[in-house]
Amino acid sequence: MSTKKGKVVLVGAGPGDPELITVKAVRWLQKAEIVLADRLVSPQIIEDYVSHYAEVIPVGKQCGRGVSTPQSYINELLVKYAQQGKLVVRLKGGDVSIFSNILDELTVLAENHIPYEIIPGITAATGIAAFAAIPLTARNHSKGVRFLTYYKSDILPEEYWKELAQTDDTLVFYMSSETASEVVEKLTAHHISPDKLLAVVEQGTTPNQQITVLNLYEYSGTTINRKLASPSLLIIGKVVQLHQQFKWLENGLNTEEYFEPVVLQPLEQYSGKQKLATA
Repeated sequence: MSTKKGKVVLVGAGPGDPELITVKAVRWLQKAEIVLADRLVSPQIIEDYVSHYAEVIPVGKQCGRGVSTPQSYINELLVKYAQQGKLVVRLKGGDVSIFSNILDELTVLAENHIPYEIIPGITAATGIAAFAAIPLTARNHSKGVRFLTYYKSDILPEEYWKELAQTDDTLVFYMSSETASEVVEKLTAHHISPDKLLAVVEQGTTPNQQITVLNLYEYSGTTINRKLASPSLLIIGKVVQLHQQFKWLENGLNTEEYFEPVVLQPLEQYSGKQKLATA
């Protein structure tokens, strides 16, 4: 084991647009010796800001769509390289503290007495709301906002869905490419007000961003009721009414997936700067 003291920096890369990364995040990427990068990180960030002497290891997850890097393996890599005295950047899409596995990673770092630092990033909800011209809170529309996620395996009490349907808070559902129809079904079953609209945002803040705004009660009869591109995010509430009035960005012409699928390769295949793995 190296006598040099290693460190892990957990960094938020923002939601897709490579220019939505922070100055502090860029500074750490330029110094990093190892970068463990999520799938939902723009390849341009790797290209522009990571030293050519760094090793970039893709450790993406795909939310049930295919192969994913086990969290236990990511934890092992963090400990392994830090104990070798390396400066490791764990580069996560969006913000590191919103719907990520930061707790698992902090736990293993603390257990192994490895120094760490946390650098926040722009989370998908705020980045996408800006690109969609939808204020998440607005006078006479919503005084609060809730960040949520829902998986098909989740068993949530009906009282919970009833409360979500009745609240005036804006609801933002992350990672909804697989579950959008179930979310809509639950909320309409509990009589959500028809003046609360739904914005379905696919691949938000990327050049391939697609925004569809509609009434929740019309969802099942539209073409949007399909398998959505990943990542997808739902914004639900009265604030969605403001999109048409204030939108400043048209949908992208390219609807192909912006983020490449995860391809796991043996660790020894990575030497020097690598682009994020592609299929």
